[in-house]
Amino acid sequence: MALNRVRMIDDQVRVKTALVSVWEKSGLELLVNGLVEASPDLRILSTGGTHAAIRQMLGPGAAERLSQISEYTGQPEMQGGLVKTLDFKVYLGLLSETYNPAHRDDMARCGAVPIDLVAVNLYPFSAAVADAEATPETARSNIDIGGPCMVRAAAKNFHRVAVLTDPADYRGVVQELARTGGSLSLSTRWRLAQKAFAVTAAYDAAISAHLARLGFEQVAADYDVKRRS
Repeated sequence: MALNRVRMIDDQVRVKTALVSVWEKSGLELLVNGLVEASPDLRILSTGGTHAAIRQMLGPGAAERLSQISEYTGQPEMQGGLVKTLDFKVYLGLLSETYNPAHRDDMARCGAVPIDLVAVNLYPFSAAVADAEATPETARSNIDIGGPCMVRAAAKNFHRVAVLTDPADYRGVVQELARTGGSLSLSTRWRLAQKAFAVTAAYDAAISAHLARLGFEQVAADYDVKRRS
């Protein structure tokens, strides 16, 4: 199968749909308020605790612009939140290309919309395993799957999508949105994509390094292992 080769992209992309799902919620109100002020018709897709926090921030107007990811996809979350955002409809929105008619057809077929901005930060793996009481199961359960997938997809499609992985970047993005009437430039999207891949690389490296330090006996001792006779 031939790789997609993108030839034409836009410098300025207006943020009409944002996907926001963050573990670290510092700066979230700044980001949400800035998005809404810059784009009055903005739609926000979110999950779990982030959805609850944004709903409180938006107050009575939340229902008009805020949706659970599960409402958008039509699929409920897997028990324990193990699967929330890993859905074809979500990734159509993340990876679709503006000037690709086949992608537009796919979007229309599934009732998907382009996702223009992703704000995601990851489960705090390093902090969790730094605790003296941390076990192999602590490590395993704090490995984020959906977050890195969304970050990588959004960063890969920097042609159209802006990806925020660090609350320290919220203010600059909000200021640019206010200045441009709700759009972000290619240079900003590229800079954020560079940072996003550095974040996921460091995250995977931390997981790999920690697992390498665990002996199999230590891992097996953490579970009730059922063995067939």
